[in-house]
Parts: sequence; C-alpha cells; structure tokens
Amino acid sequence: MNPRKIELPMEIHTGPGVIKNTGIICKDLRFKGKVMVVTGYKTFNIAAKDVIGSLEAEGFETEYVKVKEASMESVMMVKENLEDMSLVLGVGGGKVIDVAKMAATLAGLSFISVPTAASHDGIASPRASIRDGERGSVSMKATSPIGVIADTDIIIKAPFRLLASGCADIVSNYTAILDWKLAHRLLNERYSESAAALSLMTAKMIIKSADAIKEGLERSARLVVKSLISSGIAISIAGTSRPASGSEHKFSHALDRIAPKPALHGEQCGVGTIMMMHLHGGDWRFIKDALKKMHAPTTAYELGIEPEYIIEALTKAHTIRKERYTILGDRGLTREAAEKLAKKTEVI
Repeated sequence: MNPRKIELPMEIHTGPGVIKNTGIICKDLRFKGKVMVVTGYKTFNIAAKDVIGSLEAEGFETEYVKVKEASMESVMMVKENLEDMSLVLGVGGGKVIDVAKMAATLAGLSFISVPTAASHDGIASPRASIRDGERGSVSMKATSPIGVIADTDIIIKAPFRLLASGCADIVSNYTAILDWKLAHRLLNERYSESAAALSLMTAKMIIKSADAIKEGLERSARLVVKSLISSGIAISIAGTSRPASGSEHKFSHALDRIAPKPALHGEQCGVGTIMMMHLHGGDWRFIKDALKKMHAPTTAYELGIEPEYIIEALTKAHTIRKERYTILGDRGLTREAAEKLAKKTEVI
C-alpha cells in the first residue's frame, strides 16, 4: 500500500466573536508579512472588514479581493494576486471559500477558512467545488485549510435556509457511505472504516439534534458548524470525498447542469438522499422526516424546481464522475424508473 499524508486543520476556532481574534490566531500559527483576504461583495461588510482590522492590529499587511462566483476564472484571478503573500484567508460563503482554497492550493500557500454561513461541508474539507466551463461544477482536490475560524454570531445571522442546507448536506453522508461500501464490495475500492464511522456518526448526531436546530439560536450554528467540520475531516482521513459524496451528490451536480435555477447544494443533496436511500432499500422515510424537522426541502416544489428536471437529473446522474461507482451503476436509471422513484418517495 502506498504511504499517504493526511492533512487536517491545525487549529479550529468556533464560537461567538472569534473573528476578532483572527490576527492573534494567524500570529500564533507563525505567519507574518502580507496576507490576502478573499471575500464576497456582501460578506466584505459582514465579516471581511473585521478580519482585516484584526490582522492589521497585529502588524499584518493586508490586501483583499472580492469574488462573485466559484469559477476557474475567479480562481486564476485570485492566484495572480498572490505573488508576495504568505497566507490566504477565505471570508464568506461556500463559493468564496472554494475559490480561496483552490487559489491557495495552486499558489502553494496555506489557507484559513472563515465561513460566514454553514451551508455545506467545504468549510474544512480538502475539496473545492469549482465551475469549469461546459463541465459545470466539478469537485477538485485542494489543500485542507490550516485553520478554521467560525464565528457563530455571524453564522446565525445568515439566512436560516443556509443552515438548513448545511444540515441536509450532512444527512447525505448516509447514502454516501452506502455507495462507498457498495463500491468496496463490488470493485474492491479502498475503504476507510475510521473515515466512514466519523462521517456516519456526524450524520446521526445532526439528526438526533434536529429539534435543537432553530433560527437565531447560537447553539444551532455551533452544532451545524462542528458537524460540517467533522464531515470535512472524514474526507481528509479518507483522502477522497467518498465519506460525504455519493449518488445523491451526482444527482445534485446533474441538477446544477440542467435546472434553469438550481437550489442550494445541500438542499439538492438532501432531496437526492431520500431517493437514493430508497434505491439502497433503506428507510427513506426516516431521512425525509429528519430533513423536515430541520426545515430543509423534501420535494421538487420546495426546491423550486420543476418535476421534469428532477426526472432528467436522475437519468443523467450516473454520467457525473463516471469513475465513482454508486447505486446508480454504470447505466443509470431509465426515465420510467426515475419517474417511479421520484413519485414513490413523494419528491414529485
């Protein structure tokens, strides 16, 4: 077996007001010199200003760049500005963090993740979801963040829909693990018991705590952030996104490509998990009930996507990342089977 390096965040800071300690945290991690803050147009005022102020108070020279979308153009634009930098901080939602993470990886720099919302498990994972031309969104290998600074005061002020989406992304670990086990049994794909156990434990924990996830509650933000970080660490241990991405993610990526207005990543994965759990012969109603408790969508109507696109995405999902074997197999679902599945699970 080939030796493999597991990269994990060195420090994780969560709680109310931790963003004000960004400069001290970076100093403790032995960074100095110029720092690049990658942020979004809305998140600049929400969080990046505080990050820049905290860094400059500790003697760091800072520059910032605002990005609109998670595309290769954005990644390359950020990378071009990293020549004299010692560190990159991604301050924003999932798209900002993915762009900052990928640009830092390509430039060979360390990266710190400063999420302003808890909408998916990219906060601490060694993957970045980047739109690459006609291929749509692709999951790219990146360096794990050296640190995570998750200020729950800021996260809880983000729209509650984002938090519910993060919960749904964690719930999708259930079918991701079933797909991984299937590929291990049928194709002898490398499987990590410890990564799978951590991923599943995280999903079970979020479902067990579903009643405690409420709008405006700081404890809810802390719980979801810790779960998303835990999910990201499972990916790092496995050296693949397998513990948190299976057939339900393929369905979500297919929807991204064909739906005129896709929903949030986690929301789509949650709905995909209901249907994929049925294909696995598992308790899909348990998944559906859990998502409902978390106020996450469970139907096409709640996603704001027409039923025809759900059916089409189900028939095309197997063509996404063909090297990744799942319950969808190599041939996927026929249109009739897809429609029957979506109706049976009450998605349409």
